[in-house]
Amino acid sequence: MRTRLLVATTVALSLLASACSRADSGSSESDTAAQDTSPATELRLGYFPNVTHAPALIGLEKGLYEKELGGTKLTKQEFNAGPNEVSALLGGSLDIGFIGSGPAINAYAKSNGEAVRLISGVTSGGAQLVTSADVNSPEDLVGKTVVTPQLGNTQDVALKKWLAGKGLTDKVQVTNMENAQTLDAFKGGQVQAAWLPEPWSSRLVLEAGAKVFLDEKELWPDGQFPTTVVIVRTEFLKEHPQTVKAFLKGLVASIDYANANKADAQTAVNTQLKALTGKELKPETIERAWSNITLTFDPIAGEFKQLAEDQVTAGIAEKAPDVAGFADLTELNAVLKEAGKPEVDAGGLDKK
Repeated sequence: MRTRLLVATTVALSLLASACSRADSGSSESDTAAQDTSPATELRLGYFPNVTHAPALIGLEKGLYEKELGGTKLTKQEFNAGPNEVSALLGGSLDIGFIGSGPAINAYAKSNGEAVRLISGVTSGGAQLVTSADVNSPEDLVGKTVVTPQLGNTQDVALKKWLAGKGLTDKVQVTNMENAQTLDAFKGGQVQAAWLPEPWSSRLVLEAGAKVFLDEKELWPDGQFPTTVVIVRTEFLKEHPQTVKAFLKGLVASIDYANANKADAQTAVNTQLKALTGKELKPETIERAWSNITLTFDPIAGEFKQLAEDQVTAGIAEKAPDVAGFADLTELNAVLKEAGKPEVDAGGLDKK
């Protein structure tokens, strides 16, 4: 009887010590669940119906993302411009987004460097200032209306920075309009210029008689600048790194497919555009737009500090957003290494 009592007492004391230890460490079953990094049951993906988002459209059309995601459900959401997509990401209704570099920076800045991370590049180039035939110098824009897709989006910042550099701030009317509406307004003579991403700059040139006044790549070293990148909610990246890695495998596969199968990739983009907008691009339009972009998983991270400073020059921000710590290319570089491809550089953005 004494032996049984001694054993029971020892076990009880052991259980009590274990419970106290767990309490002292602050752990619990709920904490363990929070640390679970299993694949996500659903991935909510945002993107635009633009040629500058071609890898998104190609991967969706060819099923390359679903193939890598396996049992994770892929839910897609279309956007017209970056600021709306930023709201969805910060509001928690979107997990990963194809987005312009300007709104990507804004998402990071608005959340004090907490809510999102830059995880890949998508496209370099593919933005132009197109004008009516009578615009032959920057000064010819005085008194005219110039359109960008949305206040604070990538092209909006680029235009306003350029105008500031020409001393034309407040001398040119800058307005924001959905891309399809801009095409109609240009045809009708309501606007005389627009800074647009592809395929919309090509559509204004080929369908509305606009001319290319400036290709944005002329303003950047070696003509390279990040037009479209991919960002992810930080919480989603921490909780589901396998899912993020699987998505990035699909992205790399999409870019590889596009670079190896140009004609079929263009067809895939056109099929998706027709499904999203009800209209496909003419062959000459998509060919022209394609020639103006470079598909790359390199986010060209070294230019993000300049892009942040451009927001001040453009009058969008009073202080340049701090982009230190913005990039987390761990999963992308793991994918690239497994594929035998060179890793990409974070440009110092991986450190705060």
